[in-house]
Amino acid sequence: MATRVAGARPRVDAVDLLRGVIMIVMALDHTRDYFGAAGIDPTNPATTTVPLFFTRWITHFCAPGFFLLTGLGARLSLTRKTPGELARFLATRGLWLIVLDLVVLRCLGWQFNFDFRVTLLSVLWALGWAMLVLALLVRLPTGAIASFAAVLIAGHNLLDGVRAQDLGALAPLWSVLHAPGFVLNDGTHAVFAAYQLIPWIGVTAGGYALGTLYGWEPERRRRFLLRLGGGLVLGFLLLRWANWYGDPRPWSAQHSPGFTLLAFLNTTKYPPSLLFLAMTLGPLLLFLRAVDRSWPGWLRPALPYGKVPLFYYVLHVVLLHLIAIALCAARFGAVHWMFESPTVDKFPVTQPPGWPLALPLVYLIWLGVVVTLYPLCRWFSGVKQRHRAVWLSYL
Repeated sequence: MATRVAGARPRVDAVDLLRGVIMIVMALDHTRDYFGAAGIDPTNPATTTVPLFFTRWITHFCAPGFFLLTGLGARLSLTRKTPGELARFLATRGLWLIVLDLVVLRCLGWQFNFDFRVTLLSVLWALGWAMLVLALLVRLPTGAIASFAAVLIAGHNLLDGVRAQDLGALAPLWSVLHAPGFVLNDGTHAVFAAYQLIPWIGVTAGGYALGTLYGWEPERRRRFLLRLGGGLVLGFLLLRWANWYGDPRPWSAQHSPGFTLLAFLNTTKYPPSLLFLAMTLGPLLLFLRAVDRSWPGWLRPALPYGKVPLFYYVLHVVLLHLIAIALCAARFGAVHWMFESPTVDKFPVTQPPGWPLALPLVYLIWLGVVVTLYPLCRWFSGVKQRHRAVWLSYL
């Protein structure tokens, strides 16, 4: 369903809806980061609980959705931009996202300090680089871009055996491209690459190629989304069952059928394996198919979040940190933990002793944050629709 807005580029409401749902779910993961037990892997069947596992697992759909829809949105913008104009926009916005992640959000959002003792190269940083690469690709034929995306997504697990520590001076570069690790760690300052670029660049390029579907006749588009989404889900099930290729972490039978299912679903996100991406992108494409014509009214409140995703992203990080400070002051009479640099494995804040909240309280805070930000997102969405100032496209 495409809706034209006077003075703005044509928008595809189904895409905004999916983006909005992703943004809402994403906030759950970050709420858990702030108020849950730091340093515990919630997807490890040996240590997790079923509710905690699925609290984390459902948010696995967010990052693939970010990168896919970034590319798809770039393709849709060609309705009012030339390829050259799009390339310049992608390059400048990509650079802005990198600065926003490494400086603005790192200091004024996640950590509330300026010591730079711990810096994570995270999702906005990787999105920025993905946009920079896409800026170089947009003049190529769509088939070439789709092939490039397929090679990166399907083939990058062939590189799993290459270890950063074996590459000497090139180890930091490999940590950025494929293997999670430290880019810098001198004992005083640490820079850790959490989002590796090779597969995420592939997902963004794939989203760009997918954007051509929105120039097709609707029924043809829906058939393609159904076949591609269903094919990815089926491919995930078959490859994961075989334990043959596509994820460096094989699954195995656990002490109960339920925990065996958890092990089966516990694919690798850092970097996102082929099976992780098939497991998440398949259902996302099926969702796009399901809402292509219409959707239930109860989903409509997700639209404002999807129309101003970066605005919402920045605000929700700051709001979560402010809530953490208020709760810390109420419980302990001190807040210094909330301004200290955490360790890499206990990001984003140093937690006081006895800090983690019960999972139902984490959900309650998450819902409070989402509801609180709704009027602001709806207001800013209206501002962007009414005005065409260039700077608004960077928010």
